[in-house]
Order: sequence, then structure tokens, then C-alpha cells
Amino acid sequence: MELLSIDIFSGVGGLSEGMHQADFKTKIAFEIDEIASKAYRLNHPDTTVITRDIRKVSIAEIKRELNGKTIHLLAGCPPCQGFSSMRRLNRVEPVEDDRNDLVMEFVRLVKGLKPYTIMMENVPALIKYDLFLKAVDILRNELHYKVDYKVVNVKDYGVPQSRRRLVLVGSRIGEIKVAESLNVKATVRQAIGKLPLPENSKDPIHKIFPTHNSMVQKRIELTPKDGGSRKDLPKKYLLKCHEGLNVGFNDVYGRLRWDVHSTTITGGCLNPSKGRFLHPEQNRCISAREAALLQSFPAKYKFPKDIPITKLALLIGNALPPRFSYIQSQNIKEHLVKYLG
Repeated sequence: MELLSIDIFSGVGGLSEGMHQADFKTKIAFEIDEIASKAYRLNHPDTTVITRDIRKVSIAEIKRELNGKTIHLLAGCPPCQGFSSMRRLNRVEPVEDDRNDLVMEFVRLVKGLKPYTIMMENVPALIKYDLFLKAVDILRNELHYKVDYKVVNVKDYGVPQSRRRLVLVGSRIGEIKVAESLNVKATVRQAIGKLPLPENSKDPIHKIFPTHNSMVQKRIELTPKDGGSRKDLPKKYLLKCHEGLNVGFNDVYGRLRWDVHSTTITGGCLNPSKGRFLHPEQNRCISAREAALLQSFPAKYKFPKDIPITKLALLIGNALPPRFSYIQSQNIKEHLVKYLG
């Protein structure tokens, strides 16, 4: 059975990569960002990528592209930035952001295309808000999908990174549940421990990491190997903004630890002032390739190398880890085989 999928808000293709590893064929991907779309095409040349605002794409247009075929899995990660903990700074209320309503675009496509199954991934905070609950109500009571959702951590699915996500799955052909943890743990050492020094690498993406002024570089060199943090520095090297008690984010300018998972790889993953992104033993920030590997991308996954480092970090940090996508997609595949044969 040929399993067909659609990926909306696809980014560089982390979700699609996992679906493809589970034998789905992505017919169409939607991504408004030109650079992210370019990265997606580099890795998934057989998928039609539509680089437009999904709100301006009609169901009729999508159906013409599908040429009468039914989609087995409609999946997507609506970019609800207003609900992220970093944007909210621990407030309960979401930040006003016109992207917050994109979850309803997911529902619109489900209603118009009637895929056999659906999968949506998002920030955990979305689970508490009316917009998400409204979407679930429509999926269950108007569109008659069996729906399950919960917040999980990708580190429990073999991704070498702690990253809590809300996952929703649904089916119109039978009961379905979010895939359970496999209790498979992966570490920073397993992900990046065998890479050569960047200067000895033939991989241009591994050569991309930030350089710093002499004072910042000295702070990095003084940070203890394998998990050290700014709290371990001599007082004269502390930043003024970090001198008080309980000031700032504790992980900034911290080193990763070899034998546990990494902290969350965010859109600031190539800037040590944004989190615990220093290499466990080398005196530098992790490279773009190391960040991608900690996200569980394949070692040869392609990224544009002629873009600003801040943009590259966003492309990598905003992606859904492919390993996690694979496990959820494999679960859905088994469901489809069970009910469709």
C-alpha cells in the first residue's frame, strides 16, 4: 500500500524526514519561508513544495495537485509562537501573534481533504487554550475523528535532547493513540562524539559556529568541561547582568554534558548566550551540524550554507526532530495497515 502524506508548515523537513523513514510519501509540503523551502527541496526533491501563506491556498487547488488521491496522513506543526514559554516569559496568557490562529488552518485542511489520519505537534502551552480545545472539538464532533493528544518529551523516544511537545493524532477509521515512549535513551556523546574537529571536517555545515571577542572566548575557555556553567567562572569574568542571585537563565554559556541528552535545541542554538550550547570539551559553541545531529537529523541532511548563522540556527532549532516524527509516523502506519490492509 502506497502511503501518501501532506506536511503543512514544513520548515526544513524534520517532520517529513520522519514520515519518509516510516514509508510515507509526501505529495505536498507547505512552507511560507523561502529559505526553509529551499532546504526542504534539497532533501526531498520528489515533494511538491508550495511556498505561500497556507491561508491563501484553496482546498480546490490542493485537490487538483492530488489528482483524486486520498491522503493517508495530514501532518503539521502550526507555528503558534504566541504560546511558547520563551515568548510568554512564564505568563499564563499567550502573546498576541497573528500566527496563533494557524491551528485552525490545520482544521480547515482536515475538513476539506478528509485524510485517513492526522498528526499535529506544537508547544505544550497550547493544550490549555481555547483555540486548541475548539480545534479538538471540531475534529471530534463535526469531522468525526477519533483524537488523542498529550504532552511528551522527545528524549524518551531516542532523541538526544530534552524537548517537551504537545502531540495530537487522529483517525477517521478507528481508535488511535499517541505512540508511547520506547524508553530508548540517546546521549550527546552518541550524537556528536565521533565528529572530527570542525577545521578537519569536509562538511561545510560542521564548519559553521560563532566566533567571539577575546573576553567571551576567555569565559568559554574557563568554563569546566562536560557540563560546566557560568556559575563556575571566577567572579571577574561574570557578566554584570549575572552577578546577582538567581539572575538570568542558568544555562546560558553552559557546556553540554557528554553522557546525557542535551538541553532543548532552540532557534538560538548557535549562540552560547542563548542557552547551554557550548561543546562539552572544545572551546567553542556547537556547530550547525552538531545542532542538527542533536535534533536527530541524518548526518548528511542538507542545509543552505550561504545564509546568516542566525537564520541557520532558526531553521535547525525550529524543526521537529525526525527521530520523534518517525516513531509517531510508524505508529500511524501500523494503524493504517490494521484498518486498510
